[in-house]
Amino acid sequence: MTTNALGEGRTMNVTLGGTVAVGTVFEGAGMIGVHLNGGVSGEVDAVAIDGVFRLAKETPLVIAQGDYVYWDAVNDNIDKTTTNIPAGIAVAAAASGATTVDVKINAGSAPA
Repeated sequence: MTTNALGEGRTMNVTLGGTVAVGTVFEGAGMIGVHLNGGVSGEVDAVAIDGVFRLAKETPLVIAQGDYVYWDAVNDNIDKTTTNIPAGIAVAAAASGATTVDVKINAGSAPA
């Protein structure tokens, strides 16, 4: 059995730079996560970096199931703009008027 395995890689711990609410999107370099507990500056919070999450979506954007999606850090929502942070793959379609979309975060290799 290997002695260098640290875990399943579904979460990572981050030190908070300010107050963060549970469910807030963590913006990494080339990936996103979702804060699992939240907290205040200086505390350590677990951030999910794997899984399916319902996230805010740009409206009136239409997203098809299987689309690569990205996190817009300015507007705090999912879109399809490839210059934004790769977020994952939409696991369900989201119509124009929908305000959320279900995303398998960090899934696949979204084209940059």
